[in-house]
Amino acid sequence: MSLATDSIFIAALSESEDVMGAIDGRLYGTAIPLPDEDADNVPVPYIIVTFDGLNNDDSTKDDLYESEYDKVKIGIEVTAKTIGGLHDLTQMVRDTILAYFRENDTAVNDYAFSAEPIQFDSLKPCYWQTLRYQCDVCNIEDDEQE
Repeated sequence: MSLATDSIFIAALSESEDVMGAIDGRLYGTAIPLPDEDADNVPVPYIIVTFDGLNNDDSTKDDLYESEYDKVKIGIEVTAKTIGGLHDLTQMVRDTILAYFRENDTAVNDYAFSAEPIQFDSLKPCYWQTLRYQCDVCNIEDDEQE
């Protein structure tokens, strides 16, 4: 499951009517699919959820090869037209993710949250920020099989 952790974050955001309404349904996994290279930029606001790699947690290793836990990195890039809009949307995303994990049983046992600096893209124009989640994820689907 750890190799599909980004799908949990996409599910969390897509289940939120507030988030999906605020971004007009523009939630993407990994990249924005544009059918034409010459197409204009996707309208702002939007959110992109990325799987940014993982490391097996060898500090919990009981076997010779891999432990049953991975440290998975997830990025959530949030864009908005104004700085105030970005502040509101990033807080909404953060709150939505936290509430989802408190209310749902997932393979994610815990996570650490951080945020990168706010940026401005003059070509769109828009403000954007990436929220970072480092997740402790059980990489075994069914513990009872062992």
